[in-house]
Amino acid sequence: MAKTLLVTGSSGLIGSEVCVHFARELGYTVHGVDNNQRAVFFGPQGDTRWNQQRLQTELPGFVHHECDIRDRAGVLALVQEVRPHAIVHTAAQPSHDRAAAIPFDDFDTNAVGTLNLLEAARRACPEAPFVHMSTNKVYGDAPNQIALAELATRWDYADPAYAHGIAETFTIDQSKHSLFGASKVAADVMVQEYGRYFGLPTCCLRGGCLTGPNHSGVELHGFLSYLVKCNLEGREYRVFGYKGKQVRDNIHSLDVARFMAAFVSAPRAGEVYNLGGGKANSCSILEAFQIAERLTGQPQKYTYVEQNRAGDHICYYSDLRKMRAHYPQWDISVSLEETIRQIVAAWRTRPAGA
Repeated sequence: MAKTLLVTGSSGLIGSEVCVHFARELGYTVHGVDNNQRAVFFGPQGDTRWNQQRLQTELPGFVHHECDIRDRAGVLALVQEVRPHAIVHTAAQPSHDRAAAIPFDDFDTNAVGTLNLLEAARRACPEAPFVHMSTNKVYGDAPNQIALAELATRWDYADPAYAHGIAETFTIDQSKHSLFGASKVAADVMVQEYGRYFGLPTCCLRGGCLTGPNHSGVELHGFLSYLVKCNLEGREYRVFGYKGKQVRDNIHSLDVARFMAAFVSAPRAGEVYNLGGGKANSCSILEAFQIAERLTGQPQKYTYVEQNRAGDHICYYSDLRKMRAHYPQWDISVSLEETIRQIVAAWRTRPAGA
């Protein structure tokens, strides 16, 4: 009998990739939880129904549940009914800027929704690995305190202690997070606590820039996807501060799903991993412009705003050494250039309005 996987945020970038990977590569029966809240947060451009329809068409046995993770009774009943062998929680309100305008919705989705799922798992399937998609924003703007060197097209760490990037031991305390970052800290710590206190097999994946061809990128969330969309449509991309040299590490959604599968196959309790592309897959906005222009043959239009986003990182890339040590069979498999190439191809072929 096939194992079952419950995926929240199943119509989103990471959730949908997880659904496909576990179904096709590992033979799981997948239950997806999504209520298209991204369209509520970001408007029509954030709509993910197209992705839901793709999963229902392409994945035999896929079951969609129109459930809001803020609905405690609904979540408890659903997990009790499905009793999954593993849970991957990717549903979230994902934007710094949006969180400030909708603080209750942000916290109820990110923090309370996560608690609802954890308690449902503890009651119905405490042995099921629970993978939580956290964020590097739990570190707040503390990474900006690291000594930096300004290079021609990017900022980089001047302190050799960070030659490999930010490790999981980095402080999450006494820094500006944005309300989004704070609600994700609450969820992150709660996931750890259900592992440490109750012994559940849980992990927090503190993601860098998660990306890939199935992202519904918008200005407030989805850096590379939105940048490529602007390039293809000849639309101006707005750069907020730091001279456009701010650096992010980008990881393809497939490599995220592959790591989740590695954890589910050999889970640990209350673990934390910085899940990003690492230094090799990092780029600044200016460097992303250059790659996009090379792949599309079109100039990137942009305007510069001399005001960085509150709590925004100047330079951030993940130290992947702990992940590689715990799961040596896993590593980054999709390069930055290949990732952007796939995003270009996806925007060119995506149905109108999607």
